[in-house]
Amino acid sequence: MKVEIDARRCQGHGRCYDLAPALFGEDDEGYGTVLGDGAVPAGGENEARLAAANCPERAIDVREEA
Repeated sequence: MKVEIDARRCQGHGRCYDLAPALFGEDDEGYGTVLGDGAVPAGGENEARLAAANCPERAIDVREEA
């Protein structure tokens, strides 16, 4: 599983890094950023989905990898 943030949609609400701090951080202006390469470690799937579901702008994409 991987996560991505669409910077065009992100409005800097910060819910992603509040709900899933192991997956997301913030830039200098408070916008969400993906930590590392976006790969979700084992056991982090629920956090990734929770962050995506709580993003008011739907800027987080969660992709299952084959």
